[in-house]
Amino acid sequence: MKSTLKLFKKTKSRIVNSIAFYPILISVGFFFLAIILLFLENLEIINTFKKQVPFLLVQGNETARTILSTLFGGILSLTVFSFTMVMVVLNQASSNFSPRLLPGLISNKKHQIILGFYIGTILYTIIILMSLGAYGSSKNAVGFSVMIAAVLGAFCIGLFVYFIHSISQSIQIHNIIDKIYVSGYKLLKKEEQEQEDINFKNQNTSFQHWKIIRSKTTGYYRSFDIALAQDSLKSKNNILEIVPYIDQHIWKGDPVIRIKEPISQEELKSLYTSLYILSNRHDKDSGVGNMIKLTEVAVKALSPGVNDPGTAINAISKLGQLVHQALKIKPKTIKDIFDCQIVVIHNKISALELMRIVIEPIRIYAKADSAVSYELLNALIFIRNSKEIYPRHKEAIQNEIIALKNDLKNNISNNHDLKRILDLLEK
Repeated sequence: MKSTLKLFKKTKSRIVNSIAFYPILISVGFFFLAIILLFLENLEIINTFKKQVPFLLVQGNETARTILSTLFGGILSLTVFSFTMVMVVLNQASSNFSPRLLPGLISNKKHQIILGFYIGTILYTIIILMSLGAYGSSKNAVGFSVMIAAVLGAFCIGLFVYFIHSISQSIQIHNIIDKIYVSGYKLLKKEEQEQEDINFKNQNTSFQHWKIIRSKTTGYYRSFDIALAQDSLKSKNNILEIVPYIDQHIWKGDPVIRIKEPISQEELKSLYTSLYILSNRHDKDSGVGNMIKLTEVAVKALSPGVNDPGTAINAISKLGQLVHQALKIKPKTIKDIFDCQIVVIHNKISALELMRIVIEPIRIYAKADSAVSYELLNALIFIRNSKEIYPRHKEAIQNEIIALKNDLKNNISNNHDLKRILDLLEK
């Protein structure tokens, strides 16, 4: 039952996040709109409206057929042209910035809604065209429905203008960086607000006698859903620790859970069901995932093929703020789980690991670029000097600053440039 619920949640998430979800939903709405309007055509109130504004209604089936055929062809052309542009934009983003940005651009809800409106209008005009044969040569039989089709066609033109503006904005790298930053900051801020202090001074927190549960698959740890665990396990006074941090890659056989008290085989199976380990790190947004995206953007900008230090500096400034926010979160936190006796400890990414996967790639690529190195060192000093970050993290940041300092001394030959950068440490 629990595994079925997990499968249902995965399927629901995959459907809702699919590029086809909103277009299908909107198209179904337009289908029913066409059917309803055809039934309403002969109502007294609609006939009264037709008499009041005859200049807005089509007189004759042939005229209606011509208008609907023109709308159908025109909107179909708009649809093809619009989403040919999307493919060009995605190809450009993948080549110039990072392939990991594509899911975020594809999942743009505004563009999906525009696509749904295009397809829905096409479906609407097809249904009205098909209905013309049912009324024979009757004049004004579907005049109201054709008028609505013309309004929808005009609205589609307005959507097309908005789409051109939106797609031209979404491909600009500073907008992409800002969007990643805002998404990552919200996720990290939410983690900070949900965290609770761990106070197990009177508990035996030595892991020597705790049961270790190992992963059955290789992939990226994404989340742990206690709701999928056995009710008998949730009602026990027990302590459970999730070993990996969110987005950490784990191999088959690596420890994923430590649990203090013994549990049954059924409860153990339910713990495996509660774990979400995915094959792709970027299947869903996360704080760490957004920081990695900014790192990839910066590294790509520093590559010889792109050579765009301005983009790298912009990415580093946003990345520094996200790293600062991530290090404000305590290394181990618990969440308040309603109606559960069991305590679930979540490990957060350490400063040492964050420096390795987020800062180190940029340091290696930027060590010969004085402008980018200046911004990177400035960001690290800001994080190190902050009184808001957890004190345990400061040593790892200081070690990264020392590593950057040594790289700069070995790679920047101009003493003037080197001194200007290293003067930041004296300030």
